[in-house]
This record gives sequence, structure tokens and C-alpha cells, in this order.
Amino acid sequence: MENKKKSPVATIILTIICILWMYPIVLILINSLKKETAITTAGVFGLPTSETWNGIANFVASVTQMDFLKSFWYSLVISVMSVVLIMLCCSMAAWYIVRVNGALSKVFYYLCVFSMVVPFQMVMFTLAKTADTLRLNNPYNICIIYLGFGAGLAVFMFTGFVKGIPLEIEEAALIDGCSPLQVYFKVLIPILKPTIISTAILELMWVWNDYLLPTLVLDIKKYRTIPMAVQYFRGSYGHVQMGPMMASIMIDIIPIIIVYLVCQKYIIEGVVAGAVKG
Repeated sequence: MENKKKSPVATIILTIICILWMYPIVLILINSLKKETAITTAGVFGLPTSETWNGIANFVASVTQMDFLKSFWYSLVISVMSVVLIMLCCSMAAWYIVRVNGALSKVFYYLCVFSMVVPFQMVMFTLAKTADTLRLNNPYNICIIYLGFGAGLAVFMFTGFVKGIPLEIEEAALIDGCSPLQVYFKVLIPILKPTIISTAILELMWVWNDYLLPTLVLDIKKYRTIPMAVQYFRGSYGHVQMGPMMASIMIDIIPIIIVYLVCQKYIIEGVVAGAVKG
């Protein structure tokens, strides 16, 4: 098959799109290095100069004022526990749905898919009451709520991928003496690796940056994730500490960008495998 030449028009269009997507991040970075007066009076679009340069002072203020270490710990605990729980439970559920393929499993699958189109605003008040009743209103139990909201996408992707796995591989493992759990952990999990990584990244980006659900469920006086802590740079009478706020936003997005860049090669592979097969 002959290699198709790259269209210069497509390259230009995609380059422009990339610049538009990156511009807000660059703008936040530029303003995180300015003095507050330069942001509020001179405007947010200008580059920092020798007079407006504030260096890392905004980052220092951000870390000290928002109790960064505690907020980072809560964000890390919630994100890691939620993603691990979603990956484990949803991959098992997808395996069951595909291999059993009964009426009950199909109903369960379509309920999971349907959950992706239900607006969060429809259930958030009932959810807050339920979380208080079941004692899910802390960073170590909120992962159960995230499992419910993240199951739709994860089950959908895992189900599509499992459909492409030959049943003979699992039967051979059972003949060799493996139990169902051993088949799952020693046979299925290695095969599911691309989809697990890609789905985990998507779920991690969602949980790490989520503001509404933790604010709705957690006690904001005791537990503050990084997105929750950012809002506390807003003072009385509408005053906003723009410099430290911009710096805190950069601190918030840097870890997830690093994870994304390290694992990005698995995203397209996993999404295509999970959404097309079957």
C-alpha cells in the first residue's frame, strides 16, 4: 500500500487547533508569574516584564495559603482509590457480561451505558443525602460514589475489548488447572493492559480535576481537594488573589499532564480496541 502524502492544509488546521487548545494553559502559566496588580490592571494577556515579574512568589503563596500538602494528599487518595476500584470492578463486570451473555447481563450492560447520559444535576441532591446516611462523606469512602459514576465508561470500553478475546485462551487456562480468579488475574488482566491504562487515564483526569462532587459530599471545613482549595483565594467583596490562584491551578494540572504524557501512547490503542471490537 502506498503511503499517502500528508495534506498541508490538514497540518495547518490541526496546528491551529493545537495552539487554541494549549493557549489557556500558556495564559495561566504566564499570569502565575506576574504580580497581582499586573494581572488586574494591565490585563491578563500581556507577557511578564521586569516590573511585573513575580517569579515563584505566587507559587510559594499558593502552597502556604491553601495548605497544599493536605489538599494534595486528599486528591491523591481519592483519585488512586477511585481509579483502582473502577478498574477492578468494571473489568470483572465486563468479563461477566461478555462470557455469560444472558438477559440479566445485557440489562446490566445497558444500564451502565445509560448512566453515561444521565446529568449529574438530576441526582446530586439525593446523592448528598445518601452519602451522609451511608457515611461516604470522607476521602476514603467517596471512591464508592466515583465507582458508580465511572462505571458507565469503563464497562463500555472493557466489554468491547473482552469481546475480541478468544474464549479458547480462557478454556485452556481452566484445563491447565487455573481457577476463575487465576484466569482473570493471570490471563485476562495482561491482555486487557492497553484498555486498563487508557481507561485509567481518562478516569484519573476526571476524578483529579473534579470539583462539584467532593464539594457536594465532603465536609469542606475538614477535607479539601486541590480543586476545592483553589476557590479559597477568593476573598471578601469579590476580591480574588489572581497570582496565587493561577499558580495553584498550574500546580493542580502539572501532575495530570505528566501522567498523560507518560501514558499517552496507550490511550488511542485502548480506546480503539475497546470501542470497535465486537
